[in-house]
Amino acid sequence: MGVERKGPLTDLKVLELAHIMAGPACGLMLADLGADVIKVEKAKGGDDSRRFLPPDIEGESAAFMMMNRNKRGIALDLKHERGKEILLRLVRDADVLIENYRRDTMEKLGLGYDRLAEINPGLIYCEVSGFGRTGPYADRGGFDLVAQGMSGLMAVTGEGPGRPPVKVGAPVTDINAGTLAAMGVIAAYVEKLKTGRGQRVDTSLFEAGITLSYWQSAICFATGESPGPMGSAHPLNAPYQAIQTRDGWLNIGAANQANWERMLAVIGAEELNADERFSDNARRMANLDALIEVLTLRFKTRTTAEWLAELEAAGVPAGPVLSVKEMHQDPQAIAREMVPEVEHPVAGRVKTIGLPVKLSETPGGVVRAAPLLGEHTREVLAEAGYAGGEIDDLLSCGAAVAAETVEDLPLSAAAAS
Repeated sequence: MGVERKGPLTDLKVLELAHIMAGPACGLMLADLGADVIKVEKAKGGDDSRRFLPPDIEGESAAFMMMNRNKRGIALDLKHERGKEILLRLVRDADVLIENYRRDTMEKLGLGYDRLAEINPGLIYCEVSGFGRTGPYADRGGFDLVAQGMSGLMAVTGEGPGRPPVKVGAPVTDINAGTLAAMGVIAAYVEKLKTGRGQRVDTSLFEAGITLSYWQSAICFATGESPGPMGSAHPLNAPYQAIQTRDGWLNIGAANQANWERMLAVIGAEELNADERFSDNARRMANLDALIEVLTLRFKTRTTAEWLAELEAAGVPAGPVLSVKEMHQDPQAIAREMVPEVEHPVAGRVKTIGLPVKLSETPGGVVRAAPLLGEHTREVLAEAGYAGGEIDDLLSCGAAVAAETVEDLPLSAAAAS
């Protein structure tokens, strides 16, 4: 493979027939933990995110490179009988297959779970969809925006009543669905190690959004009322939100009584301890607007950096509101290896986001840049037992595409979605 693999999933072989974000996020998590993830892209154009331009680095999609580093890449035409044959051969030795097509797409190609399980009973077949493979919405396509709205997230995001609905800035249901899928795959792999049997793993953007509503759902279950948007504030504790300073904003987590009293000492407002409106968390929540108005008057007297120094010294949880670029440059993010660099054959040295889970004995990590379309086709086919002449034949008939032959495709085909 040419790249040193590391991590606890080093022996796991994964076929990723997924595109855009949720499915690739699952493959990314597994690859970062050491799995050999082979991204199987469509021969004509590959993953649609290759055309998410701008932004690009030397013509390569920044979005595609982010979601697909650490993977090897091959390109197959799964509507071509010989392309299907290649996939079926790869499935024989695979542990996992990930797909995020609409329901029945793989079945119509003759590549559904039942057929693949006949070839490999130990196969873990992971499906990431908009709404899951069962239920009245199973045939619907899924997008993060739609899932955020239907899961309740957009009802609790934003500044307050009467304002337009606001989605979370990041595609949280896509990313969380990928993370949940990876958790499901690992759980199924543990079972496979015990029994030798594979199984289906099924999760969705809708469910990924629902799981992010734990606090708000707890409130609704207890009160019968749906909580609304509160800006940066917390629905259960106060003060726990962004407060304006002289030169910006400061997130402060003085929610429990001890931190509340420490914060008051730092800002010189101990008299608020005697104010009945703020004497405990329940009263602070009931008088949240008045509380933030009083605190803002204090915090606006000094800069964010000045307050941070004193709050940290006093042990009060607090932090600045960083831009994405500032986050990339933060010394803690760098120390935790969350902004590693990899060498890409076209884009050169590129930054990416690192593995957020650290293991002491079998650490994972980012070791490979995202593949060019068909970059590893020859390598993977050779590993699957195809001889050099057979590989040339598969490439010439269009069943598979290698990086060096992509430019030979008709322009309309290479750019097709």
